[in-house]
Amino acid sequence: MKKYLFYILIVIAVGMSSCDDYLSVDSYFREMTQLDSVFARKDLTDEYINGAARFLPNEGNLWIKAPLPFQIASDENFTSRNDGDHAGLKFLRDEITPFSGYYNNYEQYYQGIRKANIALSRIGEVKDISDFDRRDFMGRCYFLRGYYTYLLLLQYGPVPVVPDDPFDMSADTEIMSLERSTYDECVQYICDNMEKAYENLPNSRESIQQINMPDKGAALAVESRILLIGASPWYNGNPFYSDWKRESDEAFFINPTVDNEKWGKAAVAAKRVIDMPGDNSGKRYQLFTVRREKSTAALPDNVSSANFPDGAGNIDPFRSYTYMFNGEVPRAINPEVIYSCIPRTRSESSLAIAAPASLGGINGLNLTQDVIDAFYMADGRDINSSSVEYPYPSVEESYKPIGGDENFSGYTLKSTVAKMYDNREMRFYATIGFCEAFWPGTSYTGSDGTQKNVTVGYYSDGNAAPPASSPLDYNHTGYTCKKYIHPEDQMKSGSVREKSYPIFRFAEILLNYAEALNELEGSYTDPATGLVVNGRDATEILWAFNQIRYRAGLPGLSSLPGREDMRRLIKRERRIEFVCEGGLRYLDVRRWGDAVDAYNRPVRGMNVKARTSNRSDFYTITSLSNDPLAYRSFSYKHYFWPIPHSVMNKNRKLVQNPGW
Repeated sequence: MKKYLFYILIVIAVGMSSCDDYLSVDSYFREMTQLDSVFARKDLTDEYINGAARFLPNEGNLWIKAPLPFQIASDENFTSRNDGDHAGLKFLRDEITPFSGYYNNYEQYYQGIRKANIALSRIGEVKDISDFDRRDFMGRCYFLRGYYTYLLLLQYGPVPVVPDDPFDMSADTEIMSLERSTYDECVQYICDNMEKAYENLPNSRESIQQINMPDKGAALAVESRILLIGASPWYNGNPFYSDWKRESDEAFFINPTVDNEKWGKAAVAAKRVIDMPGDNSGKRYQLFTVRREKSTAALPDNVSSANFPDGAGNIDPFRSYTYMFNGEVPRAINPEVIYSCIPRTRSESSLAIAAPASLGGINGLNLTQDVIDAFYMADGRDINSSSVEYPYPSVEESYKPIGGDENFSGYTLKSTVAKMYDNREMRFYATIGFCEAFWPGTSYTGSDGTQKNVTVGYYSDGNAAPPASSPLDYNHTGYTCKKYIHPEDQMKSGSVREKSYPIFRFAEILLNYAEALNELEGSYTDPATGLVVNGRDATEILWAFNQIRYRAGLPGLSSLPGREDMRRLIKRERRIEFVCEGGLRYLDVRRWGDAVDAYNRPVRGMNVKARTSNRSDFYTITSLSNDPLAYRSFSYKHYFWPIPHSVMNKNRKLVQNPGW
């Protein structure tokens, strides 16, 4: 009892608590009395661990009241409102300070770690539990401990690693004030916990009630992502932080010496996910595909017609990508999703802000022209080097309509669509809502002015005008994200398919693997597993990379380009494949060291001030330099979020992030 009381004191010391009531001694003793009962029974212990998980952010809420800043503060997009519900925009505009209360996740993540530690320390007291369930409970706690630290590292950079066991009563206050661990120490702590989670968690979750809980694959996927981030140039041998050291031992918070072996560790982590066995002697994870149908668009001549994964001959690229996100396919039968969640409410998820008012949406999400231009043409060429068969139009032709409806895979490209949106790759149509795009919304049956089967125009006098209740919510670029919206979805009527948001999916693991092998020099042997990976292994890199390309209906690579060229291809593939997926782009441009360039590019879009009668003006790529919502101010301090001032006051050994 004494050591747990002292654990509450350490919470005060290092800023892990958020309210006075929680810290009161009376409430503490009530909690401890309850814990004696909790850990006497399996069902109550299960509830307690679920309580430890309640501090996890709902990562499916990307823009409205998002618990994480990563997507809304990405260079991919901006919102039509700058307020507390869309506070990531404030980060883009350099309006966040250590005194701001937005996205203040620091304390609650440590509360989650504390509860996981308590559960681990008392799990042996539970009597009415099988060995299998006890291991599962322990695995969930290790996962939570690692995942909360992972989230802290992504947002704040290096943070204190809290001891697994509570401090003893005799501990001095000075001992309880913790310094920040180094970046590499945080990565190691996360991986250590994920390894313990992997050892204890089940191979899969069979019941619908547990489908979004972590299993072995989820633990390894976290390792794959964080090891790739830790191996990347900004955190591996970056001299920019050479004067940022821990006071006690002069250890670099970010090591300025390059360790190429980290790419080997990242490659092994990805390969372990790739090699996980499934139930029927196959592999556990694979890219999700839908079989080719009569309505599937013909493949370009330069795309292999072999069966997937050696080509795209037997799959429908549009449906294969679209069904991943829009709720058409249940999470339980999707072999690509490794770890997922369900957005808390439809209004706060990825739907309402992206959808036009005519479908009951609020029209408040704006994607940039740079995102649009990143997508390939249908035959895999860049828009600036398109082919005769799949041309990108000249400026003089770009605004003109295609002149006739095009239909493929249940998707309709209306005759009024501009030529600049014709002949694009299938992920473009699955992801982007552009001017004159067709929105079915077929589940709507009411008569209140909401529509279905709508061709949406983002002209100043078009039918995408903001709702009367939200006059500021108009589209500023002429582009939104259609990725998570099913053809049946109607926001106003509430007829929306339930979706699982994929936090980790197999496509990321494949690209992690390809990137790590491309950057690795020589070979690396993992001491724990014995796995051997070889840098620039052409067979393995092309196998992983080409699967992503073939699933999208694009040509694969026949040979491995040079390291720099392959690096550029991987960066672009990640940019396209993961558009508006939880801020993966936010994390990527930072780990690569590309963020300053990415964020300081001018924000461009269509000229939404033009009227319907003036198509050529609307389809003129326009700089939004005079739009205050498109303003960005990114400097080197924005690589990390500031540690809250309230936390700094509670732990005098903490040092603030550079620039803040």
